[in-house]
Amino acid sequence: MLGVAEMAALRQPGWGYGAGLVVISCTLLIWRRHHAQVVAPLAVVVLTAMSWIGLQMNQASVPVLILTVAVYSLARWVPDLRGLLGVGVIAAAISLEYALADQRQHSWSDAIFVSVLIASPYVLGRVVRKLSEQSALLERQQEIVKREVARAERDRIARELHDVIAHSVSAMVVQTTAAQDLVRSDPDRASEVLEEVASTGRQALAETGHLLHVIRDEADELGLQPAPGLGSLPQLVERFRASGLEVTLQVNGPLRALPVGLDVSAYRITQEALTNALKYAADRAVSLRLTRTPASLSIQASNTAGGTGEGSGLGLVGMAERVSLFGGRLTHGVNGDGRFELTATLPVPAGVS
Repeated sequence: MLGVAEMAALRQPGWGYGAGLVVISCTLLIWRRHHAQVVAPLAVVVLTAMSWIGLQMNQASVPVLILTVAVYSLARWVPDLRGLLGVGVIAAAISLEYALADQRQHSWSDAIFVSVLIASPYVLGRVVRKLSEQSALLERQQEIVKREVARAERDRIARELHDVIAHSVSAMVVQTTAAQDLVRSDPDRASEVLEEVASTGRQALAETGHLLHVIRDEADELGLQPAPGLGSLPQLVERFRASGLEVTLQVNGPLRALPVGLDVSAYRITQEALTNALKYAADRAVSLRLTRTPASLSIQASNTAGGTGEGSGLGLVGMAERVSLFGGRLTHGVNGDGRFELTATLPVPAGVS
């Protein structure tokens, strides 16, 4: 529309044809992202036809804009340096127009002007393309790093669940041996012990399901490490306080009697939330609240945002892995008051008192 309006304002003889050529050139550039090698030179060739029908291109500014977009497109959307072929076609078309159709006197300054007019958008286009490629490469590398962190976190979860299952099986062996000793002398007590064995076995079976989900059919040699739980929450908080983090702790409801795998993951999520606050809280203070209901366990952490550290988000990836393993939900972000808030909700299996 701008080009048509400019042609109409100039009122050169045959300006209607010039307006039509501008419309054709602009229409061709619609496909510049996917077919720049063809449509960009063709758009400029169409423009040079103005001089052949008696119009003076130098009096209009829109043709210069179209030329700039066409050359930029050849640099931005054509891989490697193949766009230079299209630039060569454009330069040749303009040179022929100057030599054969433009009746004005020309000098070396005209050649320099055209060279700058072509070179500047081409260089800009190549720079933008290079920056775009580097940005895409960086995103792919970050995605690889996140996948590696998630894999490492799943491996750690698997090791911890391995310890939980080993403990459960050991307890079942001890309880079964005790039941064997009691089966004749105290059948009622033996029945109670066997019921405990069955309960422990059901819990171990559930943890085994979690373990198989975590390792995802990938073989790994799992080590043995002590598995912490929320029973060690006071000691965990004190360690962070000793590191300079002011922790305000609030516990609503009992944290006892959680399934062992859930207990371990809740501890790790709390540990990571405190670690994030220690790294990034502007005032090195965090409010931590754990809420236990019959159906769920909620872990909420809140601290001021705006610390000097730049987080990679990898800690959140690990927390998300743990939360998703138990079918929970993780939310995080900065609220309107400038505080970073994190909430992890883990469902508690039915029947757990």
